[in-house]
Amino acid sequence: MSMAVVGMIAGMALGFAGYFGGFGAFLLVAALGAIGFVVGRFVEGDLEVGDFFRTRDDRRR
Repeated sequence: MSMAVVGMIAGMALGFAGYFGGFGAFLLVAALGAIGFVVGRFVEGDLEVGDFFRTRDDRRR
């Protein structure tokens, strides 16, 4: 499945949530989608927990 199709499905889900549930439902679906995206990146191995807690002085070389 291409990223365009995934983006279209996510947009449609947000649209339905906004239309039927109002702005609060729209924000809830968007927040849960963002959390799911980050968890998926952790599972795939693209992110590590240390990426969020690294200090500014600690630079990769």
